[in-house]
Amino acid sequence: MSFISHIAIGQYIPAESYIHRLDPRCKILITIILMIEIFMFKTFYSMLLWGIFLPIIIHYSRVPILAVLRSVKPIVIFIIFTSFIHLFGTTGRVLFAIGPLSVTAEGCVHAVTMSLRLIYLVLYAGILTLTTSPSKLSDGIESLMTPFKTIGFPAHEVAMMITIALRFIPTLFEETNRIIKSQMSRGANFNTGGLMERAKAYIPVLIPMFALVFMRADTLATAMESRCYRGGVGRTRMHPLTWSIRENIAMLFFLLLSVFVYFVDRKFV
Repeated sequence: MSFISHIAIGQYIPAESYIHRLDPRCKILITIILMIEIFMFKTFYSMLLWGIFLPIIIHYSRVPILAVLRSVKPIVIFIIFTSFIHLFGTTGRVLFAIGPLSVTAEGCVHAVTMSLRLIYLVLYAGILTLTTSPSKLSDGIESLMTPFKTIGFPAHEVAMMITIALRFIPTLFEETNRIIKSQMSRGANFNTGGLMERAKAYIPVLIPMFALVFMRADTLATAMESRCYRGGVGRTRMHPLTWSIRENIAMLFFLLLSVFVYFVDRKFV
């Protein structure tokens, strides 16, 4: 299976769903607030509540659940590393010891909580990009940053850069996967040896990968220039963004849920 199938951020799956029809500004605001709350709330119970909320969102988005869950695979090693730090680096009631290292009850709770935070961060960000086309995502980001134009902030240009960066993520991994397969066909081995040997094996991958990235960027710049792209000055939209009662209901439901999770978090803190 291609490594690209494990990257949800930057991909878009078209579907007829309530989540797809939501205004991109609404989805972006909810995602940003949710990410802040995930790291603000401290208890394990608040993480469980956000976990209950997750399958509901996936269901109403009509996006294949595996397409969302596979996005966690690339950060599994980072999650394990972070969990070990919290598991052995948190003081408290000792459950058992492994040599000089002690595992505490508080460390177990912190390890699980931090792991859930990282998983939710990737999954909710993945749902945003899976249900929002790059053009709508760009329009939504630009619209949210419009107030900053009064102080000379280049809202359109920044929105375009963010959108291109998000869209470049799956392209980058696709090219990397292609180079790795090409190197393996020439006898390269990326799955055996120690950590340093594996790291050295990836050096021949980095040079062509960066070369391809610059080539793709140059091609994109040439295409934009040939279409007389001059930023956001005088640009109009074929489908203007509209904030309706649907977005109000979604925001109200999310805010009520946030308040509920907040009180649960305060109760068990």
